[in-house]
Amino acid sequence: MKRGSHRGMDAPSSPIRKLVPHADGARERGTHVYHLNIGQPDIETPLVMRQALSNYADEVIAYGPSGGDAPFRSYLMEYYSALGADLRPHDLLVTTGGSEAVSFAFAACLDPGDEILIPDPMYANYLGYASMLGNKVIPIPTRVEEGYHLPESLDGLVTPRTKAVLLCNPANPTGIVYTEDEVARILDLVQRHDLFLIADEVYREFVYDGPTTRSVLTWPEVADRTVVVDSLSKRFSLCGARIGCVVSRNESVMASAMKFAQARLSPPALAQVVAAQAVNVPSEYFDGVRTEYRRRRDVVYESLSGIDGVLVHRPEGAFYQMARLPVSDSEDFVRFMLDEFQLDGATTMVAPGGGFYAADGVGRDEVRIAYVLNENDLRRAMAVLAAGLTAYRQNRV
Repeated sequence: MKRGSHRGMDAPSSPIRKLVPHADGARERGTHVYHLNIGQPDIETPLVMRQALSNYADEVIAYGPSGGDAPFRSYLMEYYSALGADLRPHDLLVTTGGSEAVSFAFAACLDPGDEILIPDPMYANYLGYASMLGNKVIPIPTRVEEGYHLPESLDGLVTPRTKAVLLCNPANPTGIVYTEDEVARILDLVQRHDLFLIADEVYREFVYDGPTTRSVLTWPEVADRTVVVDSLSKRFSLCGARIGCVVSRNESVMASAMKFAQARLSPPALAQVVAAQAVNVPSEYFDGVRTEYRRRRDVVYESLSGIDGVLVHRPEGAFYQMARLPVSDSEDFVRFMLDEFQLDGATTMVAPGGGFYAADGVGRDEVRIAYVLNENDLRRAMAVLAAGLTAYRQNRV
């Protein structure tokens, strides 16, 4: 059989989804699987959004403008204005989820062979898109012992091929909210080295121990080099709608992004009908959501803190928890949980940590946990995880 491309062969598998066949096998055996491997919230999508589908009356679901439909674009312009970022219409482009926004940002800012600096560990799909586009991710090393904060100096990581820095704030998968000083150091770095700053602000509203993070769009000194990738997936529990956007005041970047948008014709029409109803979601919606996730964060953090040999840092935002386990191979541990272990008919699925690192061999003893289930289910899932960890160590050692 003729072999496919080296690009495809070399692309990393998703640590979030690669073990799904093992979860399917567990369910087929009658085992309930608590899915903490993926950031799929169980909080209801706002009713006004769901009703928009029932009220859709057009006889044809047609192509729309490549940059997005007017009602949804209008909402987004108002949203960013409320953050302190007044935009021109061509500064914003609607995408098919945050994932397409990331791929458009990479493709518009980087040429094949160019490098991008990203704090390690990172959202695994950054690695996938960089691989697909022929870019190299240079990891900015962070450690759980230091709360995943950035190193004091980053200049030594910059090479002649470095073209951008990506900052996810609040961060997936660590849950860190970067300090004002850390953001200022990143802004200084990109200005001194003439780099783009790609900011993933998908979890902007999910901050639990302080004020909502300031958007990088509000710093005028980096206006010409800032590209924001964003999504409604987590903000409104709209993951399946696949709706997001890319925002930049850099006209060259946005002109390139529009070419990519035209090549894929248009973002999803029905998803925009749903998402445009965000304008009718009351502001107090986020207060309730934050309170709920704060409680879930505490359940997971306190549960893990009580397990011997587990090292964790308390997340400050997003809805993920990285944990270092007393195992040598977390992927083998996840397979064990799905293939061999159950407690009272249930098991827990988490994501192996190695796939969230760009640095070779790092994170093999870590996992990422998404606290996206209700408190009762989370408590049961964490009890199952603790029991499974004990059983695994007894079986594998």
